[in-house]
Amino acid sequence: MDCRRCDAVCCRMPVWLMPGDDVPIWFVESDGHGGRRMAQNEEGWCAAIDPYHLRCSIYTQRPAICRQFEMGGDDCQRERQDYQNQALAWTPPHPST
Repeated sequence: MDCRRCDAVCCRMPVWLMPGDDVPIWFVESDGHGGRRMAQNEEGWCAAIDPYHLRCSIYTQRPAICRQFEMGGDDCQRERQDYQNQALAWTPPHPST
């Protein structure tokens, strides 16, 4: 695995915030039941991701779950494999004639 060529697919996973997480409020969504999570953009990416560099724009303030996610670890490899499998299974729509 080459982390220099990472697709940052972990940044598409839902991130529920825990007590003590201190992320900027404009990146937070409420579930209406007291739960808070990182907002995601229209394409499903974490709202805090810098889309031009695929880097976290709040790295020093990122949630605890993001800090615990090990690059190249089992969870990372599983997410990357699932992402690749989905990409391979996707077929572009055919234009109607």
